[in-house]
Amino acid sequence: MNGIRYLGGVATLELDREKCTGCRVCLAVCPHAVFEIAEDRLARIADLDACMECGACANNCAFGALSLTPGVGCAEAIIYGWIHKTEPTCDCSGDKGAPSGGCC
Repeated sequence: MNGIRYLGGVATLELDREKCTGCRVCLAVCPHAVFEIAEDRLARIADLDACMECGACANNCAFGALSLTPGVGCAEAIIYGWIHKTEPTCDCSGDKGAPSGGCC
């Protein structure tokens, strides 16, 4: 995906391909096209840094192939950066006015 980017390398999304059946529900419910179907007809994570950790994929996977910890990707930090025209950061240093951050 070439659109919205989140903090790189912090998303907690995991896919257990042994549990995946290739049903494609994750593709249908993901708002940021994080998944694609690989040559073996099973899902794979195509763009982890596009994941906003909304939980739609894990909540809709009937086979338990997906897991994540919602909010760890610091969507709050992203939104704060957009509003204040700054780079997204969790800023866990506790600086006044910075987002609380959840990824640290």
